[in-house]
Amino acid sequence: MIVSRGRRYVFVHIPKTGGTSLALALESRAMKDDILIGDTPKAERRRSRQRDLPARGRLWKHAMLADIDGLVSAEELSRMLAFTLVRNPWDRAVSYYHWLRVQTFDHPAVALARDLSFEAFVTHEETCAAFRAAPAAAYMRRADGVEQGDLYIRIEHFEADAAPLWSHLGFALDLPHENRSQRAADYRRYYTDHSAECVARACAEDIARFGYRFD
Repeated sequence: MIVSRGRRYVFVHIPKTGGTSLALALESRAMKDDILIGDTPKAERRRSRQRDLPARGRLWKHAMLADIDGLVSAEELSRMLAFTLVRNPWDRAVSYYHWLRVQTFDHPAVALARDLSFEAFVTHEETCAAFRAAPAAAYMRRADGVEQGDLYIRIEHFEADAAPLWSHLGFALDLPHENRSQRAADYRRYYTDHSAECVARACAEDIARFGYRFD
């Protein structure tokens, strides 16, 4: 997450959507008072600044808008551009699985991914429940329950969807491609009809909202 009062924006980083690349691009033009929350180089250097920040929730890389209540008031937030990246859920699930398999921290999803095949992982009830519980809109709800998703940028249509962001900033950015997972480029090859349908049901809200299709 990045909170920039100087440029009047909040970037919310939904996991496995290419957010690290955008965070790196944004922090390359960061203002001195921008709050950079994450594991990018400049965010790491500014980590000490977060120690005493008032916030309702956990300030971490994938914080939601509701988490920064207290740090940013609803009134101030309403005057800022709140934006995020979204990704085809079938593609995102493949990246999520491969990323989890190389992690070492203690988390149920890590254990599932390391122990199960992709088919078993993506159809597991715990995985499906996690997908259902966290559509893109959930990340963009303020503490008062109001969704403030001013801009959802589909990574598959980044150039067109990001135009309002560049207009707001007054400049465009080039994105590096970071955190590539070791996986085949075509997500469709990982799926059976059954697993594709499980993701379709679990991620129905995002699929309908952003016009995603399996093929």
